[in-house]
Amino acid sequence: MKLYLGLCVCVALLVGCSSKEEQSLLKSYASNTSYHKHLQRTEKTELYDNNNSVAILTATYMYTPNFEKNDTRDEVFIVGVLFENDDDSKMNFDINSTFSNKNDYILTLNNKHAINVVPLDKNDKRLKGISFVTTWGDYYEVTYPHAGQRFTLVFQNSKYGKGTLNFAKVAKFVYTKKGF
Repeated sequence: MKLYLGLCVCVALLVGCSSKEEQSLLKSYASNTSYHKHLQRTEKTELYDNNNSVAILTATYMYTPNFEKNDTRDEVFIVGVLFENDDDSKMNFDINSTFSNKNDYILTLNNKHAINVVPLDKNDKRLKGISFVTTWGDYYEVTYPHAGQRFTLVFQNSKYGKGTLNFAKVAKFVYTKKGF
């Protein structure tokens, strides 16, 4: 009898503690699946001047696996940039490898320049599932030539230095060394 009573109490506790909140969490996750997938492929970097942030760049890699052996599609990113100073408010993606003035910002993928840059409106449908979208940032769809399985996006300025963002077509932990 004691065993039966103990078993009933355990079952009641397990059922009572996990029903409503777990279901609402799963519904919330399911309704925002696109957002969470994009969040996994988003990186951020900042450029500093004397420990003060000058420019913040977020990049979301817009890759969809297609399981082809020789996938040679171009690499597409949604890039958001925020400048602290209004003088630096124009970003130059496709200038030569030398800086023409101190306000030029260069964004390269494996030392290659963008082949297409499209400024995005704040209400653009491509920004709907992207994380870190703000009303005060500028957003672009940036396309680079095919770059392989792993690549580095470099955001740099001659005065403030550079920030690097590492991306991969598979989960990045695949390329890390094992801990054991």
